[in-house]
Amino acid sequence: MKKSLLAISLALVLAPSAHAELFISEYVEGSSNNKALELYNPGTETINLAGYRIRVSFNGGTSVQTLNLSGEIPASKTLVIVNPNASERLLALADITSSVAGWNGDDAIILEKNGVVIDSFGQEGFRPSAAWNLNGVRTVDQTLRRIGVVYDTNNTDTFDPSAQWLQFGIDDFSDLGRFNGSVVPVDPEEPVDPVEQDLTCGADFTAIAAIQGTGSISPLVGQNVVVEAVVTHTLPGLRGYMIQAADHEQDGDPLSSEGVFVFTSNAALGVTTGQRVRLRAQVAEAFTNTQLQNITATVDCGTAVLPAPVSISLPVVNAEYLERYEGMLIRFDQELTVNGNYTLSRFGELVLAQGRRFTPTQVETPGVAAQALAAQQRLNKIVLDDASSVQNPALVPYPAPGLSAFNTVRAGDTITGLTGTLYYGFNEYRVNPTQHVNVVATNPRTAAPELAGEGNLKIASFNVLNYFNGDGMGGGFPTPRGAHNPQEFERQKAKILAALAALDATVIGLMEIENDGFATTSAIADLVIGLRQQSGVADWQYVAVDAPQVGTDQITVGMLYRADRVNPVGTAKILDEQNSATDSNGAPLFDTRRNRPMLAQRFSLVENEAEFAVMVNHLKSKGSACAGDPDLNDGQGNCNLTRTRAAEAIGVFAAEQFADIPAVVLGDLNAYAKEDPLTTLANAGYLSAFEVLGKTPTYGYVFDSLSGQLDHMLLNAQAQQYLVDAAEWHINADEPIALDYNLEFKTLQQQNDFYAPDAYRSSDHDPVIVALDLPARTAPLDIQLQLVRVNQGNAQSGSKLVQLRWSSEQTDLVLYRDGQMVTRLAKPGIYNNQFKTHAKSVTYLLCYDATKQCSAPLQVNF
Repeated sequence: MKKSLLAISLALVLAPSAHAELFISEYVEGSSNNKALELYNPGTETINLAGYRIRVSFNGGTSVQTLNLSGEIPASKTLVIVNPNASERLLALADITSSVAGWNGDDAIILEKNGVVIDSFGQEGFRPSAAWNLNGVRTVDQTLRRIGVVYDTNNTDTFDPSAQWLQFGIDDFSDLGRFNGSVVPVDPEEPVDPVEQDLTCGADFTAIAAIQGTGSISPLVGQNVVVEAVVTHTLPGLRGYMIQAADHEQDGDPLSSEGVFVFTSNAALGVTTGQRVRLRAQVAEAFTNTQLQNITATVDCGTAVLPAPVSISLPVVNAEYLERYEGMLIRFDQELTVNGNYTLSRFGELVLAQGRRFTPTQVETPGVAAQALAAQQRLNKIVLDDASSVQNPALVPYPAPGLSAFNTVRAGDTITGLTGTLYYGFNEYRVNPTQHVNVVATNPRTAAPELAGEGNLKIASFNVLNYFNGDGMGGGFPTPRGAHNPQEFERQKAKILAALAALDATVIGLMEIENDGFATTSAIADLVIGLRQQSGVADWQYVAVDAPQVGTDQITVGMLYRADRVNPVGTAKILDEQNSATDSNGAPLFDTRRNRPMLAQRFSLVENEAEFAVMVNHLKSKGSACAGDPDLNDGQGNCNLTRTRAAEAIGVFAAEQFADIPAVVLGDLNAYAKEDPLTTLANAGYLSAFEVLGKTPTYGYVFDSLSGQLDHMLLNAQAQQYLVDAAEWHINADEPIALDYNLEFKTLQQQNDFYAPDAYRSSDHDPVIVALDLPARTAPLDIQLQLVRVNQGNAQSGSKLVQLRWSSEQTDLVLYRDGQMVTRLAKPGIYNNQFKTHAKSVTYLLCYDATKQCSAPLQVNF
């Protein structure tokens, strides 16, 4: 049995991923100087400890000691810090000894990276009476082990040790250095039953239902029992097998499971499926999964009919529902959809659900609605496992006969008739299949983006996933990001070029390209040279700026264009802190200490001189730390205010620069469709092309087995009227990460089998493309639009009154402010426009509605 997952609902739960971070996994506060701390790396890559430190706040903060860490922690490994005066038994487990490990039960421990809290234990600035002690879990004279991969980044809020920690006895070091290899502790005062029970087949035995019980923990933990049941599944990869009560021997209580896992400690199981066995073993809770272990006798009682699988469907009714079937044969009669394959090659897992699950803020308003959807989604999930604890298996079984570059399983594919035994491990319910897993390719790959029409202009957005070309001359590897060596880079480059060429776009906005300027050896120059060769189009160019680089981050945004189809008009523009709109306090809205600067360029079509603008963005990520801008648990993650303010600045900049032409804001905004940055840009007149077309919800990124859209294509009113179609080209987000260019965690055979120089898994974000059909440029309509006066109103509220005068022979006129319609005007005269804004200026256009011809823009400064 296991504790409810709701107990950790306030913590951030991460599967091993690129976002995984170091965390505190075990705390020892034992007798005398027996103090220790275990740190664990749950990710898929080695963590360099430069910049990490442990800070211990003693006695409510009256004394603080710090330990700066160094070296590395490989993936899925631990670092154990022990007091130098601890017992020999504890010192034998130490990787580091330090006097900082001198805490008592009333001291706070903080794990920091570059000065930012990434995990904590206790409440800094507060000293409890002797220890924190809630719900029977206390921080003195105990060993505490973390419930899975969870974090507590708020080191000053109220600390409840029972929310994220399991309690074990004093001086229990049995799991230190192994992370979560724990068994549920046994009360040392509770006697373990040593009775030699009858091993005769058919004699009385303890029912499995009595072992499982109906609560969160087996009522017989630590006791020796004799059980007789049918072997339903042999699991040599897990060093054990499943047994289940025969159908006629089950107790009929729907809350108690009739199956249990038998841990043999080796792959030589000595039993076969369909065999009836009688065995003597000890009841335990390993990895919070009920099991029988320490087997002292096994008797063959012949063969038996397998119990009938129990039919289960998703979503389940509550978080504890599947507990009643732990260890039993189950079957899903419904069609299940693959929602996540991130850990497929590493652990042999697929995350399944009823239908595709969307990131809550992709489809719901942040806050209560998004939180409610998140709660529902936690009930709509099951993990298909490969029945093995081997990492990076040589054969990845799904889809049959094995994963390869040309035999893939994508998010959105479906599985029918899934049958197996239910197991619990690493904080997830898992199905270990007993029958062939039928994966149906219901979400097949496409060779190119699928658009209803191409118009005369196609604009695309593509995150090139840390495209770093070393020194540009074949050396300079490894780089700070991206490929580790020239071989990986060539594999990466081939996939990126295949994707870019197949987009067949006119203008492409890039994210995550190396920020090394615009010389011939730069990453963007290298990419363009390769694209010319790959596509056979010699006219590919890149937009350069009159600066050594764009911003100071290691990565930046870029822009490619076909010079045979478009011409740049004027020089490129940059939106950064220096030329950003400001808030009411005069502070820049666009913070380039966090966001990458925006790159903007005006173009004209060669065929008809129609002008348009493209603005490429990459805003601050959700997983980053932003001092003063934390995760508010509304679904929008860290740094939401930073991104929202940047979105406001983008809206002002776009209105000032491009209000007179079709314009597109694109790129990785690190915000889903219903989040504040998108709402802010919509208020500025920039709407998602997909919403305009009614093609929602859509997605281009999968994280934590949830689909959503971080990369957007937003159009102003002029661009919207010429919109032909838009598409997400699902070449990356749905594909297993094993099919990328990387060489690590793969056998030599897999390095060949998993790789192809094609577009699929060229990045982790899907490219987005929009088709427009722009009419030929016409001369401005003969409309005179003049400013009469400006009334600033209340500076704090931002109220403004702008009085305008116009004269025209036309009567069907529409007035726009910063790209948004204000009103229709029937006859010449004076119009008072009252509104609120903290922008430094607004831009007006007066347009003839029939032909969309407009006056010259009128900019009003405040």
